[in-house]
Amino acid sequence: MARVRLSVEERRAEILRVAVEQIEARGVSGVRIADVASALGVSSSLVLYHFSTKELLVAEAFAHAAEGDLAHLRRLLDKPRTSAVLRLRSAVRWYAPTGQAKGWRLWIEGWAAALREPALRKVAHDLDQQWKAAIADVVAQGVAAGEFVCDRPEDVAWRLTALLDGLAVQMTSYKGPLSRATMLEWVDDALVAELGIDREALTTGR
Repeated sequence: MARVRLSVEERRAEILRVAVEQIEARGVSGVRIADVASALGVSSSLVLYHFSTKELLVAEAFAHAAEGDLAHLRRLLDKPRTSAVLRLRSAVRWYAPTGQAKGWRLWIEGWAAALREPALRKVAHDLDQQWKAAIADVVAQGVAAGEFVCDRPEDVAWRLTALLDGLAVQMTSYKGPLSRATMLEWVDDALVAELGIDREALTTGR
């Protein structure tokens, strides 16, 4: 059977998807252009035609992996008929290390590699800023609606994502020393403390 000819955009998306899979399986340092090409059944030169270096491929693979999660995050937060507290709680519970957001092993690998690879460091930083901005925006909406008591939404976003990222490292690196229930309780505790709300508001939205 003849191989279907893909457009440039389709081919790039296919390469990025497989690159993410290979990074998750082998780690950033272990993955090679040849591994990605082999998994696709194409030549290494074809991969290099679209991504001139391994460093560029890895950086764009991380961006590709995050785009879907960022879109989902924004869908969770962009529900104007839902209270800000319920939108925020839904988002942080989904983002939590026991939720479905991102492949946490992939991101821990990326953070480590970013220490040595400037292209990946820039991508990771830009994506991190987008996450924080989305969280800060819904916190600001809650303040404007009188739901939250908070002087600096950006600071809240930083502290919440720092907590979730730290839990992700613990759970991924040490194979789950905490239960999901315990972690989510800690996340709820943080929301109550940061937003000046009653705990009941986390489930009622009022």
